[in-house]
Amino acid sequence: MQCFRKQPKLSKSQENLLVEESRKVAALNGQRLGLQDDHDLKFLLRGSHLLKVKSNSWRRERFYKLQEDCKTIWQESKKMLRSPESQLFSIEEIQDVRPGHKTEGMEKYAKDVPEVRCFSIIFKDQKKNLDLIAGSETDANHWVSGLGKIIAKSNSMSQRQKLQHWIHACLRKADKNKDNKMSFKELKNFMKEVNIQLDDSYARQIFEQCDKSKTDTLEDDEIEDFYRILTERKEIDRIFSDHAKDKLVMSLDHLVRFLQQEQYEEDAGPELALSLIEQYEPNEAVKSQRAMSKDGFQMYLLSVDGNVFNKTHRQVYQDMTQPLSHYYISSSHNTYLMEDQLTGPSSTEAYIRALTKGCRCVELDCWNGPNSEPVIYHGYTFTSKILFCDAIKAIKNYAFKISPYPVIISLENHCSLDQQETMARHLHSILKDMLLVAPVDSQANNLPSPEQLKGKILVKGKKLSPETEEVSDEDEAAEMEDENVKREVEKKKMTDKLKLAKDLSDTVVYCKSVHFQGFADTKSQPYDEMSSFSEGKAVKLTQESGIDFIHHNVQHLSRIYPAGWRTDSSNYNPVEMWNMGCQIVALNFQSRSSEMDVHQGRFQENGFCGYVLKPEFLRDEQTKFNPKSITEGPWWNPKKFQVKIISGQQLPKVNKSKNSIVDPRVIVEIHGVQRDNRKKQTKVIDNNGFNPTWNETFEFEVDVPQLALVRFMVEDFDASTKNDFIGQFTAPFTSLKQGYRHIHLLTKNGDQYPSATLFVHINICDNY
Repeated sequence: MQCFRKQPKLSKSQENLLVEESRKVAALNGQRLGLQDDHDLKFLLRGSHLLKVKSNSWRRERFYKLQEDCKTIWQESKKMLRSPESQLFSIEEIQDVRPGHKTEGMEKYAKDVPEVRCFSIIFKDQKKNLDLIAGSETDANHWVSGLGKIIAKSNSMSQRQKLQHWIHACLRKADKNKDNKMSFKELKNFMKEVNIQLDDSYARQIFEQCDKSKTDTLEDDEIEDFYRILTERKEIDRIFSDHAKDKLVMSLDHLVRFLQQEQYEEDAGPELALSLIEQYEPNEAVKSQRAMSKDGFQMYLLSVDGNVFNKTHRQVYQDMTQPLSHYYISSSHNTYLMEDQLTGPSSTEAYIRALTKGCRCVELDCWNGPNSEPVIYHGYTFTSKILFCDAIKAIKNYAFKISPYPVIISLENHCSLDQQETMARHLHSILKDMLLVAPVDSQANNLPSPEQLKGKILVKGKKLSPETEEVSDEDEAAEMEDENVKREVEKKKMTDKLKLAKDLSDTVVYCKSVHFQGFADTKSQPYDEMSSFSEGKAVKLTQESGIDFIHHNVQHLSRIYPAGWRTDSSNYNPVEMWNMGCQIVALNFQSRSSEMDVHQGRFQENGFCGYVLKPEFLRDEQTKFNPKSITEGPWWNPKKFQVKIISGQQLPKVNKSKNSIVDPRVIVEIHGVQRDNRKKQTKVIDNNGFNPTWNETFEFEVDVPQLALVRFMVEDFDASTKNDFIGQFTAPFTSLKQGYRHIHLLTKNGDQYPSATLFVHINICDNY
């Protein structure tokens, strides 16, 4: 029932018919989710009044209700000018549903309400959290449990089920008068909704083909016929026919041959083929013949087994027992910021978002605050402030939700002695046993491993030596100077000696911050000392002393951070730093960019645990590897990479205008050592984001595959303005599977679209 659209006045019988029809649609969609007769789902479909909380003085009662498609929520609005669409949000937009006071808003503005009545909806993009208070504990439980079930069930749907669910929801939306019939005009509107432009004659041809009843409307089975025509994958049909030898089903032997010859599956054989039939073949009769139908074949290609990304790399598969310095570590810069570096808000939510994106090194800029409580903000700017203790609480609560491996807290300390002591107290009292306070092995002569440090939080910061109570503050001074935002007198203050509280110093065990003195003494430098470098300084070192930098990074951690002029929170290219073996290559997580796409791609593998083992040649103290001048060595393993971009599926609209249809093209990029960096692009397909076809093949030469990442990016071409981003997917070259594969595209924010994919064929061979 469309609560928000003003409808013509209906008779009582018409209203009853609509209500009954709505109930049937909701029941069907609930069944598709596997939640038929679920009490929580029924409650959400009825809806309830909730208090929306924005501040101490702003609490408003609003009515919230799950729509019949079981994928969108309608929220009542008192603003008369709001469009109907602005009153809806999709389940797919939701990142998390948190019960209790688990957001800054709830902590500040709802402390007077029992936690059992409170919950918050966290969105995937930069959209603000929705903080809500239910009328009772029971109502709050229905919302939290019901939304959690829908999200879980939606995520576990097969790609085909997601597509069916989405298309039927779009069909329902196109049915303006809710008569469960589709006129020709409604069909054309539906086509625009799903991002495809058909000329009238072709649209009429499909319509008449399905309108077997000759009523000039489509209904029931006719709509299903239309759905089948719309979702035909002729490119997959051809592949199936070729490998099934024009039979209606693919025999076990033919499937084995396909897996061996086309998919290059290492363990291709009857056992693997039978497991795929068991998982993906929907027809029980075909399954009993130990064969695969066309439908089963398509479901396999759309599954995790047909994904371009190697599914074994979705788990922790690397050796996690080597020293910390042997790993790339997912790292964030100025983690507390939600937007820009000068006036943007600081928030504990930024820490939560970074940690749930797999980040393992977060930064805290600490300054004296009121009431002897240290605060975090970007010094000498107008960014807002948060309490140090609140940031530590957020880190404690979310440090190990995604990964069990250690989190490093990078402290930039500008506090007085008494507030440093407060910081130390908070670290101990909040983190308790999570805080690492002593070496795991006092006899070791190198850094401990991620495995040894599981579940531990490490502090990176200054440490007192036995003979002094003061430390140089040059690291912080250099960073602030690089940002060019303080006066000469402030520069002098920053370069003076800083008194350091012993209690805070004692929290630093393995990540002792020291000013970089050059590479001459690398071998004699204690393994627990590390330095930070601005991107400019790091680039200079790569150019002047590249091999020395690599040798240094075998035993010691290096942290790289963005230049101070990046006040808009833009990012540098992290690949150049990774090529040097730098581990803590910190980026602005709050800014979505191609650099963050590459960062996410780097850490896609190894179970998204935030630690990726560096190639062996970057862990060897005697290595002669130089990414600027590639010579023969263990790193030299040249490959020929051929990729055929075949087609796209259900690409999202980027312009919300009803009549806007995307004109997509695909760009394939290689990011690695300089000689491997390449980019190629397809032609543009006009007016089709639903099922564009390219059939274009590109070839790349990749000399150092262990350092290469491949980025597939789709954009909406526009001849007069900047092309709009549609979606992308980035992965390590060594994580790509060969053969016919689907690439599941990610949004600008790095979240997966429910049904947007590219279909490709990949071939990798030696290039000696």
